[in-house]
Amino acid sequence: MCPLCDQKCPFWILSETCTYAKITRVVDNKGTVLFAMFMTVWATVFLEVWKRHRAKIVNHWNMYQWDEEEEEVALELINNPEKTPEKYQHSYIRSIIVLILALIMICVLIGIAHALVIYRVVVTVMFTQSNSKFLQEKATTVAVLTGAVMHYLSIIIMTKVNKCIAHHLCELERPRSFSEREKSYTIKVFTFQFFTHFSSLIYVAFFLGRINGRPGSYVRVAGKWRLEECHPSGCITDLFIQMFVIMTLKQTLSNLVEYFLPSLTYKCRLLHRKPHVEETSQDSCKEEWLWNYQLNEVNVFTLFDEYMEMMIQYSFTTIFVAAFPLAPLLAFISNFFEIRLDAIKMMKLQKRMVPKKANTIGIWYYILETIGILSVIGNGLVIAFTSDFIPILVYQYTFSPCKQKNNTGIDCLTGYINHSLSVFNVQHFENTVNLTDPMGNKITHCRYPDYRNSDDYSHSIKFWHIFAARVAFLFVFEHVALCVKLIAAWLVPDEPRTVKNDQLNKKREKLKVKLTTMDDSTEI
Repeated sequence: MCPLCDQKCPFWILSETCTYAKITRVVDNKGTVLFAMFMTVWATVFLEVWKRHRAKIVNHWNMYQWDEEEEEVALELINNPEKTPEKYQHSYIRSIIVLILALIMICVLIGIAHALVIYRVVVTVMFTQSNSKFLQEKATTVAVLTGAVMHYLSIIIMTKVNKCIAHHLCELERPRSFSEREKSYTIKVFTFQFFTHFSSLIYVAFFLGRINGRPGSYVRVAGKWRLEECHPSGCITDLFIQMFVIMTLKQTLSNLVEYFLPSLTYKCRLLHRKPHVEETSQDSCKEEWLWNYQLNEVNVFTLFDEYMEMMIQYSFTTIFVAAFPLAPLLAFISNFFEIRLDAIKMMKLQKRMVPKKANTIGIWYYILETIGILSVIGNGLVIAFTSDFIPILVYQYTFSPCKQKNNTGIDCLTGYINHSLSVFNVQHFENTVNLTDPMGNKITHCRYPDYRNSDDYSHSIKFWHIFAARVAFLFVFEHVALCVKLIAAWLVPDEPRTVKNDQLNKKREKLKVKLTTMDDSTEI
């Protein structure tokens, strides 16, 4: 195989990556398509079941016909009967300014993803030039791992920045009511958070190893460092490692910080602000109130972080689940503990939140719907362009020994690896390399994963066959998945039959009362 870097990287034997290839095969196989389709249906059924559950709760609390905007107007009239309602206003200039600033922020987040790419490129070069044999051999894997950790740290930092930017954009937008402000703020924060979490993953999934060039003509950063290549066992390995590290750190460290930070804050406040003896000795109830006063403050956006955390987790669980099938399991384990930690935090460490009426989760539901659609697109792209599912399928039904006569007893994938590698003349390298293999033999040609001709290194006819198959599969998969998604949404009613019948009875009773009142007034 051709060297993986310019300096100190020798020619290597493909069999050295057998362990990683076997692990990748567990993720990248024919079952991945069925699993991705199942997760698409599951995401749809999950939302439909949630809507049914919501309908039951709304009916139980008699909030079916409740109007949030009417409630806000009523509260304003109670506080000040003379106050005129806030008029609807719209400024195209202000909207354009907010849009431009939001796009600039998104570009900054994408730029951070590019910075992470440069980090991995530079770190890979540093590791390959180090004196440690382990770092030289595992430079690519270690660079991906450390890059994932850096990505997690950037998520922690940018989460706070995103909230601040979204708040200022909402102030500039000047929403008419609190509900409009909450909706606008939610959309902006989720958009920024989505790009923060997934910009780097999108690069790894769809650009890594495809824009780095080929031996003899590599794409370089600042004309010096080669762009990183996919892991020797396949591009899906890099995406798997990246998602595993981010989800593991996010589900463990973030949950621990989320619980222990309020706990430590509360205990420190108790140590510094103990109630005076003369205040506590008079009334036991007063003593309890004084202690409760030391609990952590809450505000109208206290639950916002919990909602946002669930949205991001739901995105990880659905969008790239074809590359990381462990995501649902990790999410389940995390939620099993987080539900209890949040309950302890809300009951013992925070002041009680003021109850607020609601008959739906509002804009969050549309965000969930958007994530469901993105999951169909994302999984289709991962299976079609990131995994080796399509190249294997094309080889199996076009070039394999099974297509030849009298070879029915041979494994249809025999010769696939050799078929997926191109040949490169080592005399055409840009830089001088050691033209000997690990055994000391002189090398004239090396192999690299791609479908190119050996003479002019242009894309071969095999590449275009596979590319056409990838596009065709993506088209079929997405249309089938969306059709199944729509059928599942149609099969599961939004409201249970009991709720519909209950609402029908209530309407009937209201109509009877109204008709009775009309009859009484007519008699008078």
